[in-house]
Amino acid sequence: MLPVRRRAALIAALSLASMALFTTSGTLHAQDRKALKIGVSVGSGEQIWEVVKKAAARDGLAVEVVVFNDYQLPNAALAAGDLDANAFQHQPFLDNQNKSRGFDIVPVGLTITAPLGFYSRKIKSIDALPDGASVGIQNDPSNGNRALLLLQEAKLITLKPEAVKNNNATPLDVVSNPKKLKLVPLDAAQLPRSLDDLTIASINNDYAEKAGLTLARDAVIKESPKGPYANIIAVRRADKDKPWAQQLVKAYHSPEVKNFIETKFSGALVPAF
Repeated sequence: MLPVRRRAALIAALSLASMALFTTSGTLHAQDRKALKIGVSVGSGEQIWEVVKKAAARDGLAVEVVVFNDYQLPNAALAAGDLDANAFQHQPFLDNQNKSRGFDIVPVGLTITAPLGFYSRKIKSIDALPDGASVGIQNDPSNGNRALLLLQEAKLITLKPEAVKNNNATPLDVVSNPKKLKLVPLDAAQLPRSLDDLTIASINNDYAEKAGLTLARDAVIKESPKGPYANIIAVRRADKDKPWAQQLVKAYHSPEVKNFIETKFSGALVPAF
């Protein structure tokens, strides 16, 4: 048996080691629940993420929302390490950005579906669309393709079947245009500001909301909410299995966030989870 003094010293040493282990474990746990910078688009994304922040805080996850008004910037900021994640795009848009800009960004969870609409300040119904009308569409490949598909669905144009199949239609793929519509590709953020110069324009939901437009009340053509364009939370590939990434998705998929989307946006935005 150890002498009393040596036993006391050993117990004290073990206690200190235990305290150090506890402190280290607590530090690692805190680091695992890190503060995150999330890039979102202006408008509805800001509102939803204010609710997500509260849900995330319950799990010790601090979220800082960084707002962008240009679809080309959030993925570049994420790839450069200025953001931990972003939530503004659907998978076809991300696929195009990864391919064209060399990013290695992957989805970790679904957020919302934002049905696309064509809006007008000159006509109240698509039946009143005149021959030779100017039609604004997005100039980025994925949303431009989406707008053209919506025009085809409304029987205003016909696209090459191969372009439809590959989801890469451009104005060059229009093979029938009986009304001789003038397709005008513009930056997505510019389309609401160009409504006075266009007969109709395809406008993404976040920009439409900022311009005071709503899908249910103002759109003359509406995309089905059950389409393939669910938005995503995206991260760098190296982070996709990090615990915080799943915590972030869990916060977005919380009941209060789902309820907020359903009650606040009345079908203009639909939970995709």
